[in-house]
Amino acid sequence: MVSKNPSESDKQPAFTLGGRDIAAGSRETVDLPVSVLSDHTPVTLSVHVVHGKLPGPTLFVSAAVHGDEVIGVEIVRRLLKSPSLKKISGTLLAVPIVNAFGFLNHSRYLPDRRDLNRSFPGSPSGSMASRLANLFMEQVVTKSDVGIDLHSAAIHRTNFPQIRISSDDPRAKKLANVFAAPITLESQLRPGSLRGASEEKNVPVLLYEAGESLRFDELSARSGLSGILRIMRHLDMLSATRKPEPKLTTLHSSSSRWLRAPGGGLLRGHRTIGDRVKEGDLLGTISDPFGESEIPLHATFDGLVIGRTNLPIVYEGDGLFHVASIENNVNVARKLDQTTSLVAEGVALDEDEII
Repeated sequence: MVSKNPSESDKQPAFTLGGRDIAAGSRETVDLPVSVLSDHTPVTLSVHVVHGKLPGPTLFVSAAVHGDEVIGVEIVRRLLKSPSLKKISGTLLAVPIVNAFGFLNHSRYLPDRRDLNRSFPGSPSGSMASRLANLFMEQVVTKSDVGIDLHSAAIHRTNFPQIRISSDDPRAKKLANVFAAPITLESQLRPGSLRGASEEKNVPVLLYEAGESLRFDELSARSGLSGILRIMRHLDMLSATRKPEPKLTTLHSSSSRWLRAPGGGLLRGHRTIGDRVKEGDLLGTISDPFGESEIPLHATFDGLVIGRTNLPIVYEGDGLFHVASIENNVNVARKLDQTTSLVAEGVALDEDEII
């Protein structure tokens, strides 16, 4: 049981970041210099440090590694406004915008067209992307015990709220069960990814994928926020909720596949993210502009639609529906409906945390 009035001897020492000391029981935004634009405008990596009075683990929550994936920025904003943080133990490092260059330009990439999430762990003497990746690793990841990295689908696509983990990391799997996104997908580590570089530093990272680039949606925001708060309670960084927390479960998938357009034309989608499908179900129809020909697209296996294109104009080979393979039984639909409805209605959050 955490004491409400810790003595001076109980308090944890100050947290040092970028040469700044943040005292126990305080919070502060630290601007870490990254670069200077061609017009002499400085660019920083801004980290908001919430340093609790009592000792505990350090958790980082990052967003906008891809500059156009803004749903994570909203989730971090809501997290930092949460009243629960007033009694935090340990330390939260919140980085709402990692890739400020891309964020300002509504772009996934940095000005040099490099993908930051393929540039970790980086180098202090490398490219712009490599230097930013190195700064994030040295100042955020290596100071943390656990991380949560928030993403959305790429442009013109949308994702059903999901957590992605490595199949051989039991720590991440346990944390994914606590986070309780509607579905957890086993996903291979990409070379140069933040998740891969962090795991090499023995820092387990959950990758949250939800929504679409340059857009907010309430299900993605609430699912992300409630999952982060559950992780913080699991790590004993936050006290339990005032009322019994609803039991949320996550579906598990060990494989997924993009179903691609067999021909070009105009897509009419008949299924969307979150839909369960069975082999042979009609997912969409591709027609030519004159209505003279139609190509049906059918599900090739049982699963759950976890991503799809938002564009009606498609070319042959385009990825249209991302389907995750799941166990086909009646409990799947019941668990999925329960989790998404509780999150959508805000039942998975304290009333004060829906902000």
